[in-house]
Amino acid sequence: MLSTRSVAIFALSCASMFAQTVSDAHFHHLHLNSTDPKGAIEFYTTKFDSEKARFKDVLDAVWTQKSWILVAKVAAAPPSDVVSAIWHFGWGAEDMKTTYQKQLDSGTKFATPLNDISDIGGGTKMGIFFYAYVLGPDNALIELNTAAHHHFGHLHLLSEDPVAAGAWYTKHFGAKGGSRAEVRMYKNVQIAPSASLMMDDVNIIIFPMEYATSSHMPGWENRKTFEPTKGRVVDHIGISVENLDDAIARLRKEGVTVTDEPKSVAGGKIKYAFIEGPDKMRIEIIEGRASKN
Repeated sequence: MLSTRSVAIFALSCASMFAQTVSDAHFHHLHLNSTDPKGAIEFYTTKFDSEKARFKDVLDAVWTQKSWILVAKVAAAPPSDVVSAIWHFGWGAEDMKTTYQKQLDSGTKFATPLNDISDIGGGTKMGIFFYAYVLGPDNALIELNTAAHHHFGHLHLLSEDPVAAGAWYTKHFGAKGGSRAEVRMYKNVQIAPSASLMMDDVNIIIFPMEYATSSHMPGWENRKTFEPTKGRVVDHIGISVENLDDAIARLRKEGVTVTDEPKSVAGGKIKYAFIEGPDKMRIEIIEGRASKN
């Protein structure tokens, strides 16, 4: 008999054994909503390792090593409470204590102060792994955590079924990683079943929806399902493909819901469509790999 953990890893591995739906998929962007895009861009490019750039020479944006953060202007403050599948996104820090203090000295506001969670993996040695949550523009939640780099590093999601969600991203877009199916608690908060995937240099971490309920996140009392990500402070993620029409046809054939048919804007410079991912995740499929130029 296989253990539940083996079954989880096997399930995700099987997804990668079959033909990937879109063979040339790459992480392209994170799309935010803001009442002040200019101010948001200034914040991200002064607080974290990123730089100002023009996306397709059409839109002021944030370039983060290999992908974009695009910021759309909205008239009213977008909802920011964590009741959609997107929990937060974040940057790494080689020395979290020093980085945290520098952020404080520069006036950065934190939703959660510096925390030592070195024992989250089951070990007992502390002082190894730290995190803190920055309160960003429009109340976006941004994690800083111990890493071997200080780049834009991860996107943290919640899911009704993290193992199945991980397998979905692997099957359709070739995300690489593994999952664990057994329930796991950390300090009375449920952190598994879970999945951890890589798309290019972005780690997509998926925790169970029960994390929100067991940690008493605002908005989760009596809540049974997720809100769609559309319209929230983190609106969607973007995945690039080489041929949009072909990719959409392949995804549709696999039963993926296409919510917005392919469109071309900016004189043909930008070609995109939208699909729905696990847990009402809005995903933009955009033609052409992310490039600063």
